[in-house]
Amino acid sequence: MALILGVDPGSRKTGFGIINVVGSQHEYVSSGVIRLPVDQELPERIRVLCDSLSEIITLHCPQQVAVEQVFMAKNAGSALKLGQARGAVIAACVTQGLEVAEYSARQIKQAVVGTGAAKKEQVQLMVQTLLQLPDTPQEDAADALGAAICHAHTQASLINLSGVTRIRRGRLR
Repeated sequence: MALILGVDPGSRKTGFGIINVVGSQHEYVSSGVIRLPVDQELPERIRVLCDSLSEIITLHCPQQVAVEQVFMAKNAGSALKLGQARGAVIAACVTQGLEVAEYSARQIKQAVVGTGAAKKEQVQLMVQTLLQLPDTPQEDAADALGAAICHAHTQASLINLSGVTRIRRGRLR
């Protein structure tokens, strides 16, 4: 059993999603969007983001964290703000002793939908289906849940690979 927190960082709103992984099953725990005070300067938004994420971590006690990487934006200013928000997310997690894994949007879409070129609506629908949710999650929350699902799949693959490696090494000796 492992609780995984997925985060889709943003300088205006940040999605979060928590799943519980039991064997190969993914169970929905919680998700939502942290809305940052857009009428405030970036340092205040970063404070709100750190505080809100710290509360979520304290409430749910995830063991692992998956964060979506920065995509290339056309506007350099927006990319810098997004990078600062990502940094705040990572700092909030590591200060609470959590390791952070990072995945590109393409990797997350590939893990959830089966194609790295999936549209946001496809991610939302597949997250709803995979987690058996009664309603479609909000876009940013779906992306965060997708990051958590991607991390669960990646971890399962790594465990399977390490088991295969051990068996092969055992046979060679």
